[in-house]
Amino acid sequence: MSITNARKLAISYTPLMEYGKAWELQKKAVQAIDSGDEPESLILLQHPPTYTIGSQNHPEHLLLNSEQLKEQGIALFEIDRGGDITYHGPGQLVGYPLLRIGEDGKVNLHGYLRDLEQVIIDYLASYGIEGDRKPEYTGVWVGDKKICAIGIKFNKSRFRKGFVTSHGFAFNISAGISEKGFQGIIPCGIAQFGVTSLEECTGKSLDIEKIARELIPYFLSRFAYEEILGDS
Repeated sequence: MSITNARKLAISYTPLMEYGKAWELQKKAVQAIDSGDEPESLILLQHPPTYTIGSQNHPEHLLLNSEQLKEQGIALFEIDRGGDITYHGPGQLVGYPLLRIGEDGKVNLHGYLRDLEQVIIDYLASYGIEGDRKPEYTGVWVGDKKICAIGIKFNKSRFRKGFVTSHGFAFNISAGISEKGFQGIIPCGIAQFGVTSLEECTGKSLDIEKIARELIPYFLSRFAYEEILGDS
């Protein structure tokens, strides 16, 4: 998809942010971006252990009761993005692109999803890893294991045409993440396939902040931003 060139993009990375705080941050930023008070942004971060249930709302895909969640220290949020249930936690790079799309009246919401997937696919290729799509699902896969989940919301603009995006992608980096929080859910409601991580695919120990910095040029290239503001 094509977004107007030379837009300014504020990019930040936070090592750990509680999910509720990040969600409120997104809501406020969406309003400010829509009104023109803030530039579009890409928020990169990690969350403490958290389950989020999207608008498909299948609580049966959560396999733990409230007492077990408390014992394991996992927070639970029902949120306004698309999709089913997923896990966020340390060792996973989460990206929230807050972008204006469709201002020209040509809105390709499906294309935005595909572009987010392509950012991750292109980055995986730099490691010699073949990332791919499954036609019936969103996200990025390595073989039959999902390495990156995607769930987004298109917020209707009040002050201009089009939308401001929120929520985004969750890219599994650290080995063992699939044995942690993902064991307590049916991820995205997909029981027949598994979950993997970049460390499991490469056999290397990786630094998540370094991954975040490496990923930025792939995002800028795919979405045609030319200038970076903020902490990158």
